[in-house]
Amino acid sequence: MATNADTDTGSSTGVFDVVVIGAGPVGENVADRVVQGGLSVAIVEQELVGGECSYWACMPTKALLRSTAALRAARSLPGAREAVTGDLDAAAVLQRRDDFASHWKDDGQVSWLKQAGISLYRGQGRISAHRTVEVIDDDAGTVTLTARHAVVIATGTSALVPDLPGMAQAMPWTSRDAAAARRPPGRLAIIGGGVVAMEMATAFTGLGSAVTVLARDGVLPTAEPFAGERVSEALQKAGASIRLGAEADTVHRDDAGTVHITLTDGERIEADELLVAVGRRPNTHGVGLDRIGLTPGAWLTVDDTLRVLDATGAPVGDGWLYAAGDVNRRVLLTHQGKYQARAVGDTIVARARGTQVDNRPWGRHAATADERAVPQVVFTEPEVASVGLTAAVAAEAGIRARVVDHDLGAVAGAALHADGYEGQARMVVDEDREVIVGFTLVGPDVAELLHAATIAVAAEVPIDRLWHAVPAFPTLSEVWLRLLETYGRGGD
Repeated sequence: MATNADTDTGSSTGVFDVVVIGAGPVGENVADRVVQGGLSVAIVEQELVGGECSYWACMPTKALLRSTAALRAARSLPGAREAVTGDLDAAAVLQRRDDFASHWKDDGQVSWLKQAGISLYRGQGRISAHRTVEVIDDDAGTVTLTARHAVVIATGTSALVPDLPGMAQAMPWTSRDAAAARRPPGRLAIIGGGVVAMEMATAFTGLGSAVTVLARDGVLPTAEPFAGERVSEALQKAGASIRLGAEADTVHRDDAGTVHITLTDGERIEADELLVAVGRRPNTHGVGLDRIGLTPGAWLTVDDTLRVLDATGAPVGDGWLYAAGDVNRRVLLTHQGKYQARAVGDTIVARARGTQVDNRPWGRHAATADERAVPQVVFTEPEVASVGLTAAVAAEAGIRARVVDHDLGAVAGAALHADGYEGQARMVVDEDREVIVGFTLVGPDVAELLHAATIAVAAEVPIDRLWHAVPAFPTLSEVWLRLLETYGRGGD
């Protein structure tokens, strides 16, 4: 059988209430939510249980970044600065990264599935018919699973590598290779200017690599403009080269291993490794979409309860197929995918029990935060923490918005946090409703400030009520008071 005996706690007949394809954090959370609701579930995975986040993204990459951030923090304070001797120990950083990636073994995650009552089937999951999934394993053969109520696709995404001349032969790094690198390269070129590109530029600059970033569309182009500007300035100050507007034309790796990148303007750049971080593509090839009238390799369109929709906008079949996480392209963030997982799990359980959910668009059975209340942290130096809409997106949405900025470094808590603290805060206010629709912080260690803003945006807390949420002194959170003062209205 294609099932792992250590975790096969379900039916030997292959019949379950729910079948989940993909055992990353999203699939795991769907399965757990379904089990908590009293249904049986099988989960199918062809790689490591725990998925991209556990082994090649969130956890290992933040482990790579944390030591550099801690060293920076110590060097920002007299007394602590004098206690710091020597440079960053790259080998120790990589060892800690390995620990957080569980040395690319999923024993712990598999044990959790067993404890949670979730059956694991190893192999490629492929939809073969209505509510039917084949699990294909080269060694164990094929097992057919039948779902009484629902099938959930949670297969995530993979790195997109552009089809440039010589690119495939040059064997570039993707985000996985960067996250699992055995040593920092002497010279690292990065194509891209988004979150992965900037975080890895920060990490490898801190580990001693000479980093060159080719950011054709700018740095953090979807964030507030000041975020990309401050991150670029900090990276360049740390020794990285940021080439705005630079576009690769051809790539070649010579016999000695050096990568040669020719830009569209004719300039040539050499590096020991090349990281391509220009976007993601959905992992929907081979999951059987063609068997149900959908396009293999395409993003999956879903409604707010995460049911997959066909080309007409109607749920596939009788609504038995769902897609959660990156694969539906709503928000490509682990925490938002897990949020979707909770919503879809609740939806499936409610529908299985005959509970009405379709007419509750603001209930817990719908992923309503995906559009206007998405939080994100970019773990660069400085950090970028944001939630909701940027000023530009708010304007495009037709919102009569007012932008309120404040110098984060002028807050008393910032001066105590680090000498020479620099940062910026922005809130975007919907003037008609007098609620915050966007919030961005840029500065050292601002990530932990974000959830207060997320609550304000998601709960649509009126500005007049926020005056009564008094920030403690002297903390960085005092920026809330300064922003409200700049906005210029008093409390009740």
